[in-house]
Amino acid sequence: MMRQAGRYMAEYQALAKRHPSFRERSENTDLIVEITLQPWRAFAPDGVILFSDILTPLPAIGVPFDISDSKGPVIQSPVRSKEQVRELVPIDLDMLQFVGESLKILRNEIDGKAALLGFVGAPWTIATYIVEGGMTNTYTNIKSMCHTAPDVLKGLLSHLAQAISDYIIYQVNSRAQCIQIFDSWGGQLPPHVWEQWSKPYIKQIVSRIKKECPNVPLVLYINGNGGLLERMKNTGVDVIGLDWTVDMTDGRRRLGNGISVQGNVDPAFLFSPLPVLTDEIHRVVKAAGPKGHILNLGHGVLQKTPEEAVAHFFDVTRRLRYDTLFQGSVAEELHHVA
Repeated sequence: MMRQAGRYMAEYQALAKRHPSFRERSENTDLIVEITLQPWRAFAPDGVILFSDILTPLPAIGVPFDISDSKGPVIQSPVRSKEQVRELVPIDLDMLQFVGESLKILRNEIDGKAALLGFVGAPWTIATYIVEGGMTNTYTNIKSMCHTAPDVLKGLLSHLAQAISDYIIYQVNSRAQCIQIFDSWGGQLPPHVWEQWSKPYIKQIVSRIKKECPNVPLVLYINGNGGLLERMKNTGVDVIGLDWTVDMTDGRRRLGNGISVQGNVDPAFLFSPLPVLTDEIHRVVKAAGPKGHILNLGHGVLQKTPEEAVAHFFDVTRRLRYDTLFQGSVAEELHHVA
């Protein structure tokens, strides 16, 4: 469940009071391990997701940032010129040892009882923060750069693609078993613009990872990806994450059977009566079909989500049996859940 560790959990809230800095919580090995394990101990999901942030590697490439309680990430010197791009450095993995150490400890802690998942931001999405100087609702600076300073933007995206590839390999070498690539703001682009300014850099990353870490599955998630599904398919990733605005049946039809899917229960269903949540889980699983589906939310867990609902999500999923869910119509083709 995306964002399964974090603000909705009372245990996390208590820890955050003792350690109020998000940077500390996400860059201290002991705290990363503790926060990562909180939802696993509480709900026993099949995936344990490293507690981190897509911006965590930025200082390691020469882009310092702060996190403001009111504004979110703040980059004091947005990168918008050729000179600034030239000042960026190859990723210094020594500055990210807390990530590698945390992953190694987590693999030992979970001891094969769940998969350990790492993640990164896609070049376009990371670039939006670097160019805009933080969060934005309009993306006007980076979108205009596509036309006013295309060489600068290409240089930035190429540098990020190299750094993110190195970072993925570092996570895998530190024993992460699967990596999700978040192009969170790729859905803010018209499809033909995404095709030109985001997709090539994702493909560059995927191509390198498939050569150097061929057995590690890669998941690609874009928020608002309904207009991009077919274009996402040939990036080379193993799994396409569907957000909650895409109908699972339609998504499956458009993507075909040659690629797996992830998702896509609307996180707001976790505020519904539990029987309603149960019905929605069943609907999504039936629509996804018997093969190549990772049940997840269509976005991260929302703040103030009842922990009872999160527990129910995992309990219902663990109890699912394809033969009874599909009432025998396709049961002969399915494997029972272990």
